[in-house]
Amino acid sequence: MSRWYGLSAAVLFLDRLSKHYISDNLSLGDELVIWPMFSIVRWHNNGAAFSFLSDAGGWQTWVFILLGWGFSAYIVWEIYRVKSHERLLGFTYAMILGGALGNLWGRMTEGYVVDFILVHYLEHNFPAFNLADSAIFLGACGWLYLIAADLKDKPGALHE
Repeated sequence: MSRWYGLSAAVLFLDRLSKHYISDNLSLGDELVIWPMFSIVRWHNNGAAFSFLSDAGGWQTWVFILLGWGFSAYIVWEIYRVKSHERLLGFTYAMILGGALGNLWGRMTEGYVVDFILVHYLEHNFPAFNLADSAIFLGACGWLYLIAADLKDKPGALHE
């Protein structure tokens, strides 16, 4: 169990370190093109994924903080319940918790999340993201894999 909390702490630390580095070295809106389809930017996201509700007037920050605390508490409990042989489940929860806490930290201290990884092609941009978002994505992929594997082991489970 402690290894999963340790992994969450490592994700949180790397996320905070990367956002701190970006904030110290780039001004808001700056873009540093690394490859033709990849840039490092400094953007602030007041909303949720893909800037959902970013222009809602400020109330959304408090909602996302409350949701972040609630979801993080749920994941802490789930990690506590992970059995020693459930490595993928532990990894999944650890990545989600570390990422959730990384973005929660930013919302609580700055009122926004720093996004800095930008994938683009010509004038088309994928929404910028950060290491916390990447960890949450990896955890979500693990979760979907575990659900699919569980359904595969239970023929007809979707039709019950």
